[in-house]
Amino acid sequence: MAERISPEQGLERLREGDALFVDVRDPDSHGQARIPGAVPLNQANLEQFLADTDRQRPLVVYCYHGHSSQGASDYLTEHGFSSVVSLDGGFEYWRQAYPEQVDDQP
Repeated sequence: MAERISPEQGLERLREGDALFVDVRDPDSHGQARIPGAVPLNQANLEQFLADTDRQRPLVVYCYHGHSSQGASDYLTEHGFSSVVSLDGGFEYWRQAYPEQVDDQP
């Protein structure tokens, strides 16, 4: 099972700038608001993501509440990504805790 990190640890990683944040919520939700710099990941772009993403780059995976991101993190680990963590609390917690760290521009 993938490692879980706290929202505080996630904010640290965002500020460090080396991790890629991966949003596994539905595309409409990602389009409305996301963690800055996050890339969407869904069935429609999964193959492209697997083909294009550096497997050595640290990934922070998030969903709505921190549950679906666990399975997605495990999946990415099984596909060769070396450093994958799941964000506890998901985007809903993040939005409340760090409103200044939410990108809601289209």
